[in-house]
Amino acid sequence: MQAYFTASIVGKRYHLAKYKKIVSLLQKKGVTIEANHILNTTEEQIHFEKKEERVAIHKKLEGWITDADFVVVEASFPSISVGYEISLALHRGKPVLVLYNEVDPPSLIMDDVDEKLVVQHYTISTLPEILSDFIDYYRGSNDTRFTFFITSKIASYLEKQAKKNNVPKSVYLRTLIQEDIKRQK
Repeated sequence: MQAYFTASIVGKRYHLAKYKKIVSLLQKKGVTIEANHILNTTEEQIHFEKKEERVAIHKKLEGWITDADFVVVEASFPSISVGYEISLALHRGKPVLVLYNEVDPPSLIMDDVDEKLVVQHYTISTLPEILSDFIDYYRGSNDTRFTFFITSKIASYLEKQAKKNNVPKSVYLRTLIQEDIKRQK
């Protein structure tokens, strides 16, 4: 399984330990993750790059996203380029997990309802379970697609609950079913 990790390079001043923890946990789960472009790059390096170097890096980023099975984003520190990478990944049909540990979620994607976009608040202690759940979601999203008809009343309720919980409708339904399975055991 291959993943692409992105986060704000400027935000490394505040969140580098969290970035490393996310990458480490994914690696422990057997995920090959492209993250060095974030972990090993400084603001100064980017500032002094020539145009040709920036274009070459951009092409590499596009390739890494294309080759990834899914994308993991640490979005506690705002970044327009990270937003671009999220958009690019979704455009290419990649599942995207956006993590944040601040009080408020990233504002620009909060109204974007996409079946492949999962936005999740985390703490260091909740991170392992969140990543495990997302990997299971990714694996499950490749398994079976299930379609059924619902009434407009159910559709309205589902839409409201998905927005309230800040998850796609399918994730909300999947969570209800998983909770029911746990109760049955």
